[in-house]
Amino acid sequence: MSELTGNCLVAQSGGPTAVINASVAGVVNEALNYECIEEVYGGLNGILGVLNEDIIDLANESQQAIRGLEYTPGAALGTCRYKLKRATDFERVLQVFEAHNIRYFFYIGGNDSQDTADKISKLAQEKGYELRVVGIPKTIDNDLVATDHCPGYGSVIKHISTLVREMACDNSAMGQGDLVSILEVMGRNAGWIAAGASLAKRRDKPNDPPHLIYLPEIAFSPEKFLADVQRVLSKERYCMIVCGEGLVDADGNYVHASSSATDAFGHGQLGGAGDFLREQIERRLGIKARTAKFGTSQRAAATHASQTDCDEAIMVGQAAVKAALEGVTDKMVTLIRGEADHYVCETGLTDLSEVANGVKALPVGWINEDGTSMNFQFIKYATPLIQGEIPVPYENGLPSFAKLKKTRIFRLLDPYQPE
Repeated sequence: MSELTGNCLVAQSGGPTAVINASVAGVVNEALNYECIEEVYGGLNGILGVLNEDIIDLANESQQAIRGLEYTPGAALGTCRYKLKRATDFERVLQVFEAHNIRYFFYIGGNDSQDTADKISKLAQEKGYELRVVGIPKTIDNDLVATDHCPGYGSVIKHISTLVREMACDNSAMGQGDLVSILEVMGRNAGWIAAGASLAKRRDKPNDPPHLIYLPEIAFSPEKFLADVQRVLSKERYCMIVCGEGLVDADGNYVHASSSATDAFGHGQLGGAGDFLREQIERRLGIKARTAKFGTSQRAAATHASQTDCDEAIMVGQAAVKAALEGVTDKMVTLIRGEADHYVCETGLTDLSEVANGVKALPVGWINEDGTSMNFQFIKYATPLIQGEIPVPYENGLPSFAKLKKTRIFRLLDPYQPE
């Protein structure tokens, strides 16, 4: 162990997941085990909380509240999509860290967040400020490189597959060989979430819904799509489709984007792929179609969260603290799948710079030749990630989620005035 006496700070960034708070719980519970970590802080709204010196005392929270984070969706510390661009931004981060003796920084997020963590760490080294920075993976998109899978992914595909089975019961009752049901799911450039819907199929029922899955990895062809729908309806009472929001045509253009707006990292605001498919069916085939788009509810469905996912979210939080206490910095915790016949998973480490801004695509070899279904390799990969149910407490018939009291620490610097 390479002890460095000082305080630690954990923050969350990007889109929340059903288990992102479990990683906070893992960090807090592990950090409290070490005397060299004097205070355990949380940055509110990601890196913005650091810039604005908006920091809370996590050690002052009750153990009940920290445990409650394991089944509470959303980002309990608040999140952001803020990109550090100016030199003054980075300098301010270090000023805040120095003022509060932050020596351990844990950033929970996706590839953009790991890029931010990497840049902060490199600036600290350049300035001679001793700081250990360890990234903690999170994303429902499952597209971070260098890790077998991401905390948050197992829960979202468990939720989507559950919805498919529930909707299939309704569609079966209503369909007479003339009903098409389309479920649009998240996934900007990778089809991991849409592919996960294939878990809804029973092993001995290959014709179970979803009948068709459309992925960003496969160029979308309207003609093939319409032929696929007609083929299914010739055999089934209804056709259920799952499509990723990032569907692209043969030229690599999105088939539909909700607007030209972009976020702080330059990502386009997607949405509308499902409506595009519905319009094609109704206009060209004259068949009734329905579209369902669950939006952010996909990443907030704690009542459908996977226990395996939650356990691994806690594990990566704990592993980040252990690694930092051993002298590790400039790394992100990864999940490594074992080679045993039964599912086992342990943690590893990879360079933050390797993760930053990279995208892990769904392997094309896991997609069947029809381009609309997944083969046994994907099923073997994804099935272990959805196992187990989190016991969410209920009060008056509704889920009772945890809420932090968020005791602010005293500000020591002047308010930040960005250029």
